[in-house]
Amino acid sequence: MIDIKALRETPQHVAENCRRRGCSVDVEALYQLDQDYLRLIREVEDLRAERNRLSSQCKNDPAARDRVRELKQVLADKESRQEELRLAVDAKLAWLPNFLADDVPDGGADTDNQALRFVGDKPAFSFEPRDHQALGELLGIIDTARGAKVAQAGFYYWVGRGAQLASAMFFWAQKELTARGFTQFMSPCVAKERTLFGTGYLPFFADQTYQLANEDLALIGTSEQTLVAYHTDETLDAASLPRCYTSFTPCFRTEAGSYGKQARGIFRVHQFHKVEQIVFCLPEESPKYHDLCQQNEEHLLQQLGLPYRVVAVCVGDMGAPGFKKYDIEAWFAGFGGYREVTSNTNLTDFQARRLGIRFKDSDGRKGFVHTISATGVTDRVVCAILETFQQEDGSVIVPEVLRPYTGFDRIAPPGA
Repeated sequence: MIDIKALRETPQHVAENCRRRGCSVDVEALYQLDQDYLRLIREVEDLRAERNRLSSQCKNDPAARDRVRELKQVLADKESRQEELRLAVDAKLAWLPNFLADDVPDGGADTDNQALRFVGDKPAFSFEPRDHQALGELLGIIDTARGAKVAQAGFYYWVGRGAQLASAMFFWAQKELTARGFTQFMSPCVAKERTLFGTGYLPFFADQTYQLANEDLALIGTSEQTLVAYHTDETLDAASLPRCYTSFTPCFRTEAGSYGKQARGIFRVHQFHKVEQIVFCLPEESPKYHDLCQQNEEHLLQQLGLPYRVVAVCVGDMGAPGFKKYDIEAWFAGFGGYREVTSNTNLTDFQARRLGIRFKDSDGRKGFVHTISATGVTDRVVCAILETFQQEDGSVIVPEVLRPYTGFDRIAPPGA
């Protein structure tokens, strides 16, 4: 939620931000609706003042009594209209996207994202590399067919040493983040509508949510939703900031994405698993912690030995709550290109306003915290490991940092 003062004081700035972001809200109509609401507030206040003044005269003045009775009905009508206008303004305000950082690139899709740097060397093969789906089938560690049989297309199994490799990576990533000052959580995997609204997933991404029938609950699309909402309607001591949280959860999204080569394997699915980073911080410190989360993401990929590039996400590829966002795209040898594996977003106070998460310092300064939401690792990183460290016989070498957690250093085809 943006600060409504921005609409009232600089509606042109709000309109330009909506234009750039492709938001269809009629800002001029919203501005006029809010002005009607403000005028009605002033009218109600004036009428209440008149009623209170006349109330003291009612005992001895029949005309005052009549006017007070009249004002009672007028006020009831105007207060009802005031509430209607407030709800109408709030409903439209909820669709306004966050403002953008000045250096967010223009563009309409992920192909317009701006490459900032390349890290690591792409692997060279003397054979035609397989993609993770082909490797998973050869090694017997990914089963999409039975995932579709048991659930539907877009669900899958990690099997045997594949499951061990994935589990090892998720455990190791949490261990690395806790060593860097993050508090580990085990989060709920369902959330109320207010939680999804507060974190900005509603109303913008309603079609991506698995809603539970007859419940004010939906499956989470990311633990960002439950970790950020952890402090709903709380005022945090500024001295306790930043608060850095991490959690591993399954994540559920109804939209599996594109088709064909882009969706082959388990890259775009309905259920996946993720270690998340969440930071609550003072407003002036959000760029610093945005960079810190980026450092953490890159540290994890570097320790795993994966080549990648960092991109600045363009306007058209950024969700409505985002102020500034980076993606990391790992090199997928079997796919033959870079593909997104993690993202890192500075959301400024957009979520905090919607959820009522404030801070207060010892000098009495108050405000809304800023939040950072950043991936640690997902299943996609395991897929990148498979494609990067594959051998000609189809076996895969396990990254050295994961071997203490897997108990093996190689996954070989059955019978090899």
